[in-house]
Amino acid sequence: MTRDEAETVLTEAGQADDADFPLLEAAIACAIHDYPFRDPEPVRILARNAAERLAERVGGESPEDALAETMAADLRLNGDLLHYDSAANTDVIDVAERRRGLSVALAIFYLDAAARSGVEAQGVDFPNHFLLRVETPAGPVALDPFSQGRVVLPSELSRRALRAGLTPHVADRLDLLMAPVSARQGLIRLQNVMFSRAIKAEDFGGAERSALRRALLDPEDHRPWLDVASAREKQGALTGALEALMRARVVGGQEMVGQTATVDRLRMRLN
Repeated sequence: MTRDEAETVLTEAGQADDADFPLLEAAIACAIHDYPFRDPEPVRILARNAAERLAERVGGESPEDALAETMAADLRLNGDLLHYDSAANTDVIDVAERRRGLSVALAIFYLDAAARSGVEAQGVDFPNHFLLRVETPAGPVALDPFSQGRVVLPSELSRRALRAGLTPHVADRLDLLMAPVSARQGLIRLQNVMFSRAIKAEDFGGAERSALRRALLDPEDHRPWLDVASAREKQGALTGALEALMRARVVGGQEMVGQTATVDRLRMRLN
Protein backbone atom coordinates (compact mmCIF):
# COMPACT_ATOMS: atom_id res chain seq x y z
CA MET A 1 0.00 0.00 0.00
CA THR A 2 1.30 3.45 -0.94
CA ARG A 3 0.82 6.63 1.08
CA ASP A 4 -1.79 7.83 -1.44
CA GLU A 5 -3.67 4.54 -1.14
CA ALA A 6 -3.59 4.86 2.63
CA GLU A 7 -5.10 8.34 2.37
CA THR A 8 -7.90 6.91 0.25
CA VAL A 9 -8.67 4.32 2.95
CA LEU A 10 -8.65 7.01 5.63
CA THR A 11 -10.89 9.28 3.58
CA GLU A 12 -13.44 6.48 3.21
CA ALA A 13 -13.19 5.69 6.92
CA GLY A 14 -13.78 9.34 7.74
CA GLN A 15 -17.03 9.27 5.79
CA ALA A 16 -18.33 6.15 7.59
CA ASP A 17 -20.80 6.35 10.46
CA ASP A 18 -19.38 5.63 13.90
CA ALA A 19 -21.26 2.32 14.01
CA ASP A 20 -19.57 1.21 10.78
CA PHE A 21 -16.15 2.70 11.40
CA PRO A 22 -13.47 0.22 10.15
CA LEU A 23 -11.14 0.55 13.13
CA LEU A 24 -8.56 -2.10 12.27
CA GLU A 25 -8.22 -1.20 8.59
CA ALA A 26 -8.08 2.50 9.40
CA ALA A 27 -5.33 1.83 11.97
CA ILE A 28 -3.40 -0.16 9.38
CA ALA A 29 -3.79 2.71 6.89
CA CYS A 30 -2.45 5.14 9.52
CA ALA A 31 0.65 2.99 9.98
CA ILE A 32 1.22 2.63 6.24
CA HIS A 33 0.68 6.36 5.76
CA ASP A 34 3.60 7.01 8.09
CA TYR A 35 5.87 4.31 6.61
CA PRO A 36 4.55 2.92 3.28
CA PHE A 37 5.09 -0.38 1.48
CA ARG A 38 4.99 -2.62 4.57
CA ASP A 39 3.07 -5.85 4.90
CA PRO A 40 -0.03 -5.37 7.10
CA GLU A 41 -1.08 -9.02 7.01
CA PRO A 42 0.42 -9.89 10.44
CA VAL A 43 -1.93 -7.30 11.94
CA ARG A 44 -4.95 -8.97 10.35
CA ILE A 45 -3.75 -12.44 11.37
CA LEU A 46 -3.30 -11.34 14.98
CA ALA A 47 -6.75 -9.72 14.96
CA ARG A 48 -8.39 -12.87 13.58
CA ASN A 49 -6.66 -15.06 16.15
CA ALA A 50 -7.74 -12.72 18.93
CA ALA A 51 -11.38 -12.78 17.80
CA GLU A 52 -11.39 -16.58 17.51
CA ARG A 53 -9.84 -17.13 20.94
CA LEU A 54 -12.09 -14.56 22.58
CA ALA A 55 -15.18 -16.18 21.04
CA GLU A 56 -14.11 -19.50 22.59
CA ARG A 57 -13.84 -17.92 26.03
CA VAL A 58 -17.07 -15.90 25.94
CA GLY A 59 -19.79 -17.63 27.92
CA GLY A 60 -17.41 -19.61 30.09
CA GLU A 61 -15.80 -16.55 31.68
CA SER A 62 -16.86 -13.03 32.57
CA PRO A 63 -16.47 -10.57 29.68
CA GLU A 64 -13.60 -8.69 31.33
CA ASP A 65 -11.70 -11.87 32.24
CA ALA A 66 -12.22 -13.36 28.77
CA LEU A 67 -10.92 -10.21 27.11
CA ALA A 68 -7.90 -9.83 29.38
CA GLU A 69 -6.93 -13.51 29.26
CA THR A 70 -7.23 -13.62 25.49
CA MET A 71 -5.29 -10.47 24.72
CA ALA A 72 -2.69 -10.38 27.48
CA ALA A 73 -2.19 -14.05 28.39
CA ASP A 74 -2.87 -15.90 25.13
CA LEU A 75 -1.55 -13.30 22.68
CA ARG A 76 0.98 -11.58 25.02
CA LEU A 77 -0.11 -8.03 24.23
CA ASN A 78 1.18 -5.68 26.91
CA GLY A 79 2.52 -2.20 27.53
CA ASP A 80 6.12 -1.32 26.76
CA LEU A 81 7.64 0.08 29.94
CA LEU A 82 11.26 -0.21 28.82
CA HIS A 83 10.92 1.72 25.56
CA TYR A 84 7.82 3.79 26.26
CA ASP A 85 8.76 6.64 23.90
CA SER A 86 9.61 4.37 20.97
CA ALA A 87 7.73 5.16 17.76
CA ALA A 88 7.05 1.44 17.40
CA ASN A 89 4.61 1.67 20.30
CA THR A 90 2.22 3.81 18.25
CA ASP A 91 2.31 1.76 15.05
CA VAL A 92 -0.08 -1.22 14.84
CA ILE A 93 2.18 -3.11 12.42
CA ASP A 94 5.08 -2.86 14.86
CA VAL A 95 2.78 -3.59 17.81
CA ALA A 96 1.57 -6.79 16.13
CA GLU A 97 5.17 -7.92 15.65
CA ARG A 98 6.52 -6.92 19.07
CA ARG A 99 3.31 -7.51 21.09
CA ARG A 100 4.16 -4.28 22.92
CA GLY A 101 2.73 -0.79 22.59
CA LEU A 102 1.01 2.18 24.15
CA SER A 103 -2.36 1.68 25.77
CA VAL A 104 -4.28 3.37 22.96
CA ALA A 105 -2.50 1.27 20.30
CA LEU A 106 -3.12 -1.98 22.19
CA ALA A 107 -6.76 -0.97 22.64
CA ILE A 108 -7.26 -1.20 18.87
CA PHE A 109 -6.75 -4.96 19.04
CA TYR A 110 -8.92 -5.27 22.15
CA LEU A 111 -11.78 -3.33 20.57
CA ASP A 112 -11.58 -5.17 17.27
CA ALA A 113 -11.66 -8.58 18.97
CA ALA A 114 -14.52 -7.52 21.23
CA ALA A 115 -16.59 -6.24 18.30
CA ARG A 116 -16.10 -9.49 16.38
CA SER A 117 -16.93 -11.66 19.38
CA GLY A 118 -19.97 -9.91 20.79
CA VAL A 119 -18.27 -8.43 23.85
CA GLU A 120 -19.49 -4.91 24.60
CA ALA A 121 -16.38 -2.76 24.91
CA GLN A 122 -15.56 0.87 24.16
CA GLY A 123 -12.61 3.15 24.62
CA VAL A 124 -12.34 5.61 27.50
CA ASP A 125 -10.41 8.80 26.75
CA PHE A 126 -8.93 8.92 30.25
CA PRO A 127 -6.35 11.66 30.98
CA ASN A 128 -2.81 10.55 30.13
CA HIS A 129 -3.82 6.90 29.70
CA PHE A 130 -6.36 5.32 27.38
CA LEU A 131 -8.59 2.71 29.04
CA LEU A 132 -11.36 0.35 28.03
CA ARG A 133 -14.92 0.16 29.32
CA VAL A 134 -16.36 -3.36 29.29
CA GLU A 135 -20.04 -3.96 29.97
CA THR A 136 -20.71 -6.83 32.38
CA PRO A 137 -23.86 -8.17 34.08
CA ALA A 138 -22.72 -6.35 37.25
CA GLY A 139 -22.16 -3.06 35.42
CA PRO A 140 -19.30 -1.47 33.47
CA VAL A 141 -15.70 -2.09 34.48
CA ALA A 142 -12.50 -0.37 33.38
CA LEU A 143 -9.63 -2.37 31.87
CA ASP A 144 -6.07 -1.20 31.34
CA PRO A 145 -4.63 -2.77 28.16
CA PHE A 146 -1.18 -1.44 29.07
CA SER A 147 -1.15 -3.50 32.27
CA GLN A 148 -2.17 -6.93 30.99
CA GLY A 149 -5.80 -5.93 30.71
CA ARG A 150 -6.28 -5.79 34.47
CA VAL A 151 -9.40 -4.25 36.02
CA VAL A 152 -8.94 -0.70 37.31
CA LEU A 153 -11.02 -0.24 40.46
CA PRO A 154 -13.13 2.93 40.91
CA SER A 155 -10.88 4.13 43.75
CA GLU A 156 -7.83 3.84 41.51
CA LEU A 157 -9.62 5.67 38.69
CA SER A 158 -10.23 8.54 41.08
CA ARG A 159 -6.60 8.57 42.22
CA ARG A 160 -5.39 8.57 38.63
CA ALA A 161 -7.76 11.41 37.79
CA LEU A 162 -6.47 13.51 40.69
CA ARG A 163 -2.85 12.86 39.64
CA ALA A 164 -3.77 13.95 36.11
CA GLY A 165 -4.96 17.29 37.46
CA LEU A 166 -8.73 16.83 37.46
CA THR A 167 -10.66 18.48 40.27
CA PRO A 168 -11.94 16.34 43.17
CA HIS A 169 -15.51 17.00 42.04
CA VAL A 170 -14.78 15.45 38.66
CA ALA A 171 -12.47 12.73 39.98
CA ASP A 172 -15.31 11.32 42.08
CA ARG A 173 -17.68 11.05 39.13
CA LEU A 174 -17.35 7.56 37.66
CA ASP A 175 -19.90 8.41 34.97
CA LEU A 176 -17.49 11.07 33.71
CA LEU A 177 -14.29 9.08 34.24
CA MET A 178 -15.71 6.10 32.33
CA ALA A 179 -17.55 8.01 29.61
CA PRO A 180 -17.09 5.97 26.41
CA VAL A 181 -15.72 7.36 23.16
CA SER A 182 -16.12 6.03 19.64
CA ALA A 183 -13.52 3.84 17.96
CA ARG A 184 -12.85 6.75 15.61
CA GLN A 185 -11.99 9.01 18.55
CA GLY A 186 -9.67 6.37 19.97
CA LEU A 187 -7.72 6.21 16.72
CA ILE A 188 -7.65 10.02 16.57
CA ARG A 189 -6.20 10.08 20.08
CA LEU A 190 -3.38 7.85 18.85
CA GLN A 191 -2.68 10.36 16.07
CA ASN A 192 -2.67 13.15 18.66
CA VAL A 193 0.01 11.29 20.61
CA MET A 194 2.07 10.95 17.45
CA PHE A 195 1.59 14.64 16.61
CA SER A 196 2.74 15.76 20.06
CA ARG A 197 5.80 13.50 19.94
CA ALA A 198 6.72 14.70 16.45
CA ILE A 199 6.42 18.36 17.42
CA LYS A 200 8.59 17.76 20.47
CA ALA A 201 11.22 16.07 18.30
CA GLU A 202 10.93 18.83 15.66
CA ASP A 203 9.91 16.17 13.15
CA PHE A 204 7.55 18.48 11.31
CA GLY A 205 7.03 16.06 8.43
CA GLY A 206 5.78 13.44 10.88
CA ALA A 207 3.64 16.08 12.60
CA GLU A 208 2.08 17.04 9.28
CA ARG A 209 1.23 13.42 8.44
CA SER A 210 -0.37 12.69 11.81
CA ALA A 211 -2.42 15.90 11.64
CA LEU A 212 -3.54 15.07 8.12
CA ARG A 213 -4.69 11.64 9.27
CA ARG A 214 -6.79 13.30 11.97
CA ALA A 215 -8.32 15.58 9.36
CA LEU A 216 -9.22 12.66 7.11
CA LEU A 217 -10.63 10.56 9.96
CA ASP A 218 -12.88 13.37 11.20
CA PRO A 219 -13.72 15.56 8.20
CA GLU A 220 -16.10 17.75 10.22
CA ASP A 221 -13.36 18.99 12.57
CA HIS A 222 -11.39 21.98 11.26
CA ARG A 223 -8.73 21.90 13.99
CA PRO A 224 -6.50 19.21 12.44
CA TRP A 225 -6.12 21.39 9.36
CA LEU A 226 -4.70 24.14 11.57
CA ASP A 227 -2.06 21.67 12.78
CA VAL A 228 -1.35 20.64 9.18
CA ALA A 229 -0.86 24.30 8.30
CA SER A 230 1.45 24.89 11.28
CA ALA A 231 3.59 21.84 10.46
CA ARG A 232 3.85 22.82 6.80
CA GLU A 233 4.83 26.37 7.67
CA LYS A 234 7.63 25.08 9.93
CA GLN A 235 8.91 23.10 6.93
CA GLY A 236 8.83 26.20 4.75
CA ALA A 237 5.94 24.86 2.64
CA LEU A 238 4.02 28.12 2.69
CA THR A 239 1.70 27.37 -0.23
CA GLY A 240 0.73 24.06 1.37
CA ALA A 241 0.22 25.79 4.72
CA LEU A 242 -2.09 28.34 3.12
CA GLU A 243 -4.03 25.55 1.39
CA ALA A 244 -4.50 23.80 4.76
CA LEU A 245 -5.73 27.02 6.34
CA MET A 246 -8.25 27.45 3.55
CA ARG A 247 -9.46 23.87 4.13
CA ALA A 248 -9.85 24.72 7.81
CA ARG A 249 -11.86 27.80 6.85
CA VAL A 250 -14.19 25.74 4.66
CA VAL A 251 -14.75 23.13 7.36
CA GLY A 252 -14.84 25.46 10.36
CA GLY A 253 -16.88 28.33 8.99
CA GLN A 254 -17.47 30.90 11.71
CA GLU A 255 -15.09 29.13 14.07
CA MET A 256 -12.25 30.20 11.78
CA VAL A 257 -12.91 33.93 12.03
CA GLY A 258 -10.00 34.43 14.42
CA GLN A 259 -7.55 32.85 11.92
CA THR A 260 -7.82 35.65 9.36
CA ALA A 261 -4.60 37.26 10.58
CA THR A 262 -2.72 33.97 10.13
CA VAL A 263 -3.98 33.62 6.56
CA ASP A 264 -2.95 37.20 5.78
CA ARG A 265 0.50 36.66 7.31
CA LEU A 266 1.12 33.60 5.14
CA ARG A 267 -0.04 35.42 2.02
CA MET A 268 2.38 38.27 2.76
CA ARG A 269 5.26 35.78 3.15
CA LEU A 270 4.39 34.29 -0.25
CA ASN A 271 4.52 37.66 -2.00
